[in-house]
Amino acid sequence: MAREVAPKNIIMIGPTGVGKTEIARRLANLVNAPFIKVEASKYTEVGYHGRDVESMVRDLLELAVDMVRSEHAETVREQAEESVERRLVSLLLGEATGASAESWRPSGDSDSDGGAGALTEIPDPESRDHVRNRLRDKLREGIFEEREIEITIQEKQIIPVIGMMGPDQMDPAISSMLENLMPSKTRHRRVTVARARAILLEEETDKLIDNEKIIEQAIERTEEMGIIFLDEIDKIATPSGDKAGSADVSRQGVQRDLLPIVEGSAVNTRYGVVHTDQILFIAAGAFHSTSVSDLMPELQGRFPIRVELNPLTKDDFKRILVEPDSALTKQQQALLATEGLTIEFKPESIDAMAELAAEANNQMENIGARRLMTVMECVFEQISFDAPDFTTKEEKHIEISAEFVRERLTEILKDEDLSKFVL
Repeated sequence: MAREVAPKNIIMIGPTGVGKTEIARRLANLVNAPFIKVEASKYTEVGYHGRDVESMVRDLLELAVDMVRSEHAETVREQAEESVERRLVSLLLGEATGASAESWRPSGDSDSDGGAGALTEIPDPESRDHVRNRLRDKLREGIFEEREIEITIQEKQIIPVIGMMGPDQMDPAISSMLENLMPSKTRHRRVTVARARAILLEEETDKLIDNEKIIEQAIERTEEMGIIFLDEIDKIATPSGDKAGSADVSRQGVQRDLLPIVEGSAVNTRYGVVHTDQILFIAAGAFHSTSVSDLMPELQGRFPIRVELNPLTKDDFKRILVEPDSALTKQQQALLATEGLTIEFKPESIDAMAELAAEANNQMENIGARRLMTVMECVFEQISFDAPDFTTKEEKHIEISAEFVRERLTEILKDEDLSKFVL
């Protein structure tokens, strides 16, 4: 029965800025699922120049591969850091024993571990170990962080054909074959120890993790837990009464191409075949000039759950400004704290900002919660500009009152945009 249970795809209807994308993104974060947001309007019907609808599945798999690789990298991090430390000690020993990097490295030797060659100047093994241990201790203390050393790095060649065509327009099998044909290029770089540590850590991590296992797990996670957020789906809906000979690239063609992906099909990728049967699709759109019924009946049937989101009110804005862990008010306090300023928001100031944001959305274009960012920037514009000049303790402690907020924003609300009436 589990094989027969299909995911209940969702279509969300609501004005811009009410949190459609945010809801989907937070859901994916909660369950640690691969998540990608795509705009339905950027896809074109087969036969036109543009992005193929299957590319959304390939992009989702790329994200899943990165997720799984970072998880595997975390498990071998300690081992990789030890290997990096050994390599750095070997590289530094060439300088520590009085030999330059050029003098002790044999000609033509490209091995970055060649620094151990300098140890031949210390015949006693106990002395060598003592020198290594001293260097390791100093390395851990951060004494050598700004010291420059020479390392050898491997770089993958960029395939010119893919650069011209784009990976979405090339068969995945051909793309993989061309990548394998191009040999990796090695070159020497002089970098600081801090930068070398980051580069070598990536190299050592790649040696320790199993790429085949990562790809297997990534494909499995994509198929079982993947979430694709189809934004602006109303833009590919054909408005009622619209004639078939529209100047737009066929909207119905894009809908027809989306059907097999949403219903369940096998998509070829550079890592293997991905089945989309269990991927969750969440579609969203404002549907101002169209409605869900303007979509093809077959596509409508693939989205059994429909949710209508209400426009945000003053109370919603007030909660958004205060409740989240990274609320806009907390962000502003943290940003200005870097200049040594302490910002204190009075409860009435939060009310004033929420009320003026709601009023601005009613008078102007309704852009939802995004209006709060505009409000916050207007309130703090002058403070942010003057922040470096504040010197006394009294100046650095700023209270944001309701009067201050209204003083900054009332004039902006009164200034109506008349430019659209100018010929």
